[in-house]
Amino acid sequence: MKQQAYRRDHDARRGSAASRGYTSKWRASRDQFLRDNPLCVMHEARGEHAVATVVDHKVAPRLREAREQGDADQVAAAYRLFWDRDNWQPLCKHCHDSVKQRLEKSGRMPGCDVSGMPTDPGHHWNRRG
Repeated sequence: MKQQAYRRDHDARRGSAASRGYTSKWRASRDQFLRDNPLCVMHEARGEHAVATVVDHKVAPRLREAREQGDADQVAAAYRLFWDRDNWQPLCKHCHDSVKQRLEKSGRMPGCDVSGMPTDPGHHWNRRG
């Protein structure tokens, strides 16, 4: 019950997909991007392969928030960031929903390589000097 209430509240704050810019134009662009970039970049970075199913914005455009503030310059900047293909990356659902979300919330990349070293370049074990 608590989980359902949390999700309902979260979804209400987040807004609809359309209010965040995810329209039919986005879906068509996303589908083409995934055809052109079929592999998850986070898996590729580890020397692995996984099919990408999500187009992730490297930097979240926060389009809905910009609209709510009513500042035309912020809205224009959010749209530019939203449609900037250099800000897109192909991810598998697992990496998008776990690794990327944790990175956005904590600023750290979870996990380690086969030797046990953390994969986060900012981790203190990976700092030189």
